[in-house]
Amino acid sequence: MSKDEIIVKGARENNLKGVSVTIPKKKITVFTGVSGSGKSSLVFDTIAAESQRLLNETYDSFIRHRLRQYGKPEVDSLENLAVAIIVNQKKIEGNARSTVGTVTDIYSLLRLLFSRIGTPFVGYSNVFSFNNPQGMCPFCEGLGKRNIIDLDELIDKEKSLNDGAIRFPTFEVGGWRWTRYVYSGLFDNDKKIKDYTEEEWHNLVYANGLKLTKPDPRFPKTGSYEGILPRFERTFFKKESKEITGKNASRYKEVVKQGVCPECGGSRLSPKVLSCKIHGKNIADCCSMEIDDLLQFIKTIENTSVTPLLDAITRDLENLISIGLGYLTLSRETSSLSGGESQRIKLVRHLGSSLTDLTYIFDEPSVGLHPNDVARLNNLLIELRDKGNTVLIIEHDPDVIAIADHIIDMGIGAGKDGGNIVYEGDFEGLKKSATPTGAYLNRKNSIKEKYRKASDYLFIEDSSLHNLKNISVRIPKEVLTVITGVAGSGKSSLVKSLMLRYKDPVVIDQSTIRGSKRSNIATYTGILDEIRAQFAKAHNVKQSLFSNNSDGACPECKGLGVISTDLAFLDAVEVSCEHCNGSGFKPEVLQYKLRGKNITDIMAMTVREAGGFFSGEKITLPLQRLCEVGLGYLTLGQSLDTFSGGERQRLKLANELGNKGSIYVFDEPTTGLHGSDISKLLKLFDKLVDDKNTVIIIEHNMDIISQADWIIDLGPGAGKNGGKIIFEGYPKEIVTDKDSLTGKHLSAYLNH
Repeated sequence: MSKDEIIVKGARENNLKGVSVTIPKKKITVFTGVSGSGKSSLVFDTIAAESQRLLNETYDSFIRHRLRQYGKPEVDSLENLAVAIIVNQKKIEGNARSTVGTVTDIYSLLRLLFSRIGTPFVGYSNVFSFNNPQGMCPFCEGLGKRNIIDLDELIDKEKSLNDGAIRFPTFEVGGWRWTRYVYSGLFDNDKKIKDYTEEEWHNLVYANGLKLTKPDPRFPKTGSYEGILPRFERTFFKKESKEITGKNASRYKEVVKQGVCPECGGSRLSPKVLSCKIHGKNIADCCSMEIDDLLQFIKTIENTSVTPLLDAITRDLENLISIGLGYLTLSRETSSLSGGESQRIKLVRHLGSSLTDLTYIFDEPSVGLHPNDVARLNNLLIELRDKGNTVLIIEHDPDVIAIADHIIDMGIGAGKDGGNIVYEGDFEGLKKSATPTGAYLNRKNSIKEKYRKASDYLFIEDSSLHNLKNISVRIPKEVLTVITGVAGSGKSSLVKSLMLRYKDPVVIDQSTIRGSKRSNIATYTGILDEIRAQFAKAHNVKQSLFSNNSDGACPECKGLGVISTDLAFLDAVEVSCEHCNGSGFKPEVLQYKLRGKNITDIMAMTVREAGGFFSGEKITLPLQRLCEVGLGYLTLGQSLDTFSGGERQRLKLANELGNKGSIYVFDEPTTGLHGSDISKLLKLFDKLVDDKNTVIIIEHNMDIISQADWIIDLGPGAGKNGGKIIFEGYPKEIVTDKDSLTGKHLSAYLNH
């Protein structure tokens, strides 16, 4: 038996049908197949999960308890596993103090550099940390932001105190905080705020600890007078204010805006730290520079005492640039990064590592990348392999699939129709295969020739948001517009400018859907209420009996279907609930049936199966729309927290179908979608436009770009090198535009 192969036997995780496969080590293996075909189940839930589980078992119980817990996957055997490094699309977790600089450790190197050669000397490395009390700005405590009260939103100057000038709960007329102002003796309570003298305005808003001379007898004897701002800040700006709930919470968001800290200008650091400079720049200046500019600055520093440090910073910055992230700044908060940007930053951590014989696992690394940047990504993946590592990639992009040494195509369909290996071999062999992936790779690409005419236009004028260069553009209404350009060129900024002007766009992105682990497709679409109603009517019982969150919940597992036992320093054990056999329902609920199916049978149905089982528009129409967006393979009871970004986006789209006269904005809707399904997505976009909607799509995928009615291309580069309109017009015209990278790649796509 060769040790140069990972051997999987009898994998049955999720929809896998006893898959056995041999994966070559120290090669690039790409896993292809339609969404839901079982790629992630094999790569992440079987191979990666078992590698991580076995690695975790090498630690003592104290450490193991603090690591993520992995259950043993459903598989007969896994042989010759190496340590797996998982580089997925999940956004980098971190709070407001987590930045690109901190997560890549480049900020730590810069802190060391400034502590060594910065002048004047202000302290050692830790003093340059905005998370250290000695170095942070005392006013914002190192966050770079402050809550700022919008006085125009809080106080209506056209009204008097008696008319309700203070527009916030507990400050409203009759509210107990309102009495502190009307009983203060400082104001004419029927006088409009706009008519206040300068002194009255100061007393109302800013005064603090003022001694009252003629208060109303009803003013609290022990109370001191505070203006609205100091009282509001003291009450609501505490970290754990219990008053920011309910109606207070929504009003709070309208009144309180986050702004740049006025003391540190957003730098997060104290004046003392900011006084330390190298060549006229402090550490905050360096972090606010785009990475490619920062690299040039670092190269101007010549000091032999810190040469190794400069070399390390240079190498890390060059790695970020090589992966197409040169437009970022080190001060950028990690929470603002896209899934694709997060994944590429994780990849950067492993470049230059001396470790070999690892298994690197990637989940669609091309997400968020313009075709012009995919070649650079491919070079990095090849570099990882050539160092002696095994590289496993889940991917739909033909340009990434093409670099594979070995390809495993799964399917043939999704969900119950998937879970098998339908092809193994090289790229040329895949193109000749009869699988959906083979057919897609072998098709003849075409470009749209007939274009819809705009009924009117949406206008963006003189926008300088983020990196936009004071641009003006018109977006045609009731047509399909695609906004293109390399990552960081200003596409999202252009759309944000549109949303600032037009308040009603329907934005469908990949952000997390709100809901608990109990939320599923049936609850999200609202069809579960109708299903429960049908059960209740058929058996003349309460609807709540068919809810595992209510009367129908199993008393042992509280409706979850599993019981988790915390074993302190050992792994938590999660077992199927014996009382309800894992259904989450009281056993007596399952005796009630609808055409031979109980509630758990129905929740286990796929969307497609349920569409054939039920009649009545309230249930069948949402199910039909889910099938239209390519989610027919998911089960009604699948928890929303298990959805990929692309699945979440298509679920949101399904919920929005049927509107007329709306503005739709899509952010890379092809993410996670197999090429053969993109044609279905295009039909949906066409349907939306035919229903008099305006559809705007940010996209890198050539299948979508080629079928647009109108293209707006931004660039030419990213960050400071982007933000300009390179092209506006029809797809057939951009192909001949010599300034457009998108046009160049569209031309290559058509010649495929």
